[in-house]
Amino acid sequence: MTRTTHRLLISFYTLLCVSALFGLGYLGYTYFNLPLDQRYRPYPESNRLYELWNPAGLIGHGLGILGSLFIVVGLVSYMARKYLKILSRVGTLKYWLDFHIFMCTLGPILVLYHTTFKFGGIVSVSFWSMVVVWASGVAGRFLYVRIPHSIEGRELSLQEVQSLKDELDAELETKYNIASTSVVSEKYSEIKTELKAKNISASDIKKIIQLIKSERQLGKRIQRLTQMQNLFRYWHVAHLPFAVIMMIIMVIHITVTLLCGQFWIFGTNG
Repeated sequence: MTRTTHRLLISFYTLLCVSALFGLGYLGYTYFNLPLDQRYRPYPESNRLYELWNPAGLIGHGLGILGSLFIVVGLVSYMARKYLKILSRVGTLKYWLDFHIFMCTLGPILVLYHTTFKFGGIVSVSFWSMVVVWASGVAGRFLYVRIPHSIEGRELSLQEVQSLKDELDAELETKYNIASTSVVSEKYSEIKTELKAKNISASDIKKIIQLIKSERQLGKRIQRLTQMQNLFRYWHVAHLPFAVIMMIIMVIHITVTLLCGQFWIFGTNG
């Protein structure tokens, strides 16, 4: 996937999440703006809105189902790609992480409207766990992209990153007779001027600048690699336990709902 395609995909994910957040708020504004007593029990003047938007209503219940499904799909698909060897070559892990974050952002938005903004008892524990999981997930994405990875998504060691840097240094020196230490702090405009003075072709100058950029990026990553890896390990302490709590309570909530005969559009026991 090219950088442009990736950016378009991220923009698409963002647009869907923002549209869901504000679109549902707009569609359900009349209901969510009702007094609390009319929001949680039917009244003649609000009966139709109640039937649609309350947590067991046509729309409200559907949002809960879809939101939970999105969260599960986002979680299971990413964990499967990350840990199952058979899927190790199916796409780049970074793109799976983006999909994971998208599904686990869109899902909670739908669940938020399913709750009608009323949090109490064990459901409140699940909701705030979900908030912590989402927030820590965004922070984890920030840390993840700063740790060098292989094409398959495997985290690279300090030695492997240093080896990549050494290869770039060797290519600069053997192909173009340029020592990386001689251009380590120069501006790119100054480097281009020096290369043009040596009658180096425009295409080769472009390749050299790209090599120097890659070499500098790896140098910066080597400096902060250990710190980022340690932060990423600490990140799991916040992310994983709350994710487990959220999933357990979600399963309990769904089980109780089914036992009480709430099957959305598929009928009820009573």
